Amino acid sequence: TLPTHPPSCFLRHLPPKSPPSFTSNTHTKKNYLLTTHYSPMASLSLSNSLTSLHSQILNQTSNTPSFNQLSFPKSPVFSTHLNTRFISNCASSPIDTNSSDDTPIELKYPAFPTVVDINKIREILPHRFPFLLVDRVIEYNPGVSAVGIKNVTINDNFFPGHFPDRPIMPGVLMVEAMAQVGGVVMLQPEVGGSRDNFVFAGVDKVRFRKPVVAGDTLVMRMTLTKLQKRFGIAKMDGKAYVGGEVVCEGEFILAMGNTD
Repeated sequence: TLPTHPPSCFLRHLPPKSPPSFTSNTHTKKNYLLTTHYSPMASLSLSNSLTSLHSQILNQTSNTPSFNQLSFPKSPVFSTHLNTRFISNCASSPIDTNSSDDTPIELKYPAFPTVVDINKIREILPHRFPFLLVDRVIEYNPGVSAVGIKNVTINDNFFPGHFPDRPIMPGVLMVEAMAQVGGVVMLQPEVGGSRDNFVFAGVDKVRFRKPVVAGDTLVMRMTLTKLQKRFGIAKMDGKAYVGGEVVCEGEFILAMGNTD
């Protein structure tokens, strides 16, 4: 829907060095010639011309129903310049866009749902305080992936020593928390793992992008990429987010076998 007054981007537009003329396919067709050199009067003339053009758009009948029927000049200079200024100055205008259904859950919901609560997690994972680093699971695809969260608080026992003057969650604990989310996937019947013979075997290509501090919600997605049941080896890709930004990522190797 067009606004009832000319958008600010029309009034802010400055003519290019060699502007061509353009026409409007409305009932009243006029050619607006732009001046070659910029001056205050030229800017005012252009503003009035664009204001008039905007009024014509609002007064269109059913014979000219859409903005697409206006013919702008084919000059790439004018077209690019006008489009750039239009986008930059009118970015706050309401735009009707359909949200994508494939948006990752860690970027989609301001309040996360609960798929597996802490009581169920304690039944799945063998870890206990102070090393149980998954508070709940917010998404689970059987045998494929899981998304878990860790609410980081100043009461976590690692903050007094890491560091006293600047509390930061240790990177190794971020990796451990991600591995535990991977354990939620691996210890399900779809995969066939068991908490009695399941171990975190290795990690590769780990990158720490940003620090995690008290008050953050660490959102961790672990995806199973390869499973070799014959050898009891599984590979997973992991990414951890805070506020929709990646803070840690890496490749994980999990093993199932005799822990002795």
